[in-house]
Amino acid sequence: MIKVLVVSGYKPYEIGIFSNDHPAVNFIKKALKSRLVSLLDNGLEWVLISGQLGVELWAAETVYALQEDYPHLKLAILTPFLEQEVNWNEANKEYYELILSQADFVESISNRSYENPSQFRQKNLFLVNKSDALLAVFDEDKQGSPTYLLNVAKNRRDTDNYDIIIINFDDLHLVAEEESLMNNPWNEEF
Repeated sequence: MIKVLVVSGYKPYEIGIFSNDHPAVNFIKKALKSRLVSLLDNGLEWVLISGQLGVELWAAETVYALQEDYPHLKLAILTPFLEQEVNWNEANKEYYELILSQADFVESISNRSYENPSQFRQKNLFLVNKSDALLAVFDEDKQGSPTYLLNVAKNRRDTDNYDIIIINFDDLHLVAEEESLMNNPWNEEF
């Protein structure tokens, strides 16, 4: 049973998204919602993210929307270090603060500001060790930052009962096609 789930994936620039109102964001959120609902119906209680821009914060928005129907669902944001947003632009900082303000739990894994890349490795190990599964928006044909967390999850899966759930680009393409069909005015019956 998956009670605690880590959700991660690409940062926006890794997949050519440069604003939160890009149409692809909606498809990513719909795919995340679909997977989360099936897990909620089977006992999911907590979603963990590290607060990265992109898939993680879109997942937080998805969790907040789902909490209306699943009030027991909780979101924890476990940042790799203090002030991870310090070099972000003002719009991203405001968006991040809004997401943090609604979370059920917020803490930094390292109680120091950024020092070196080992803090990201520690974050990946911590998240995988504190969870039952990983849900990642990731495609083998498009390497990027999720690769590191995914490798930690695969190592745990090899020695333990750890689930890895992937939403790949084909899955997102299907969501986009379904959305297109649903919104097609020619799709009505005559």
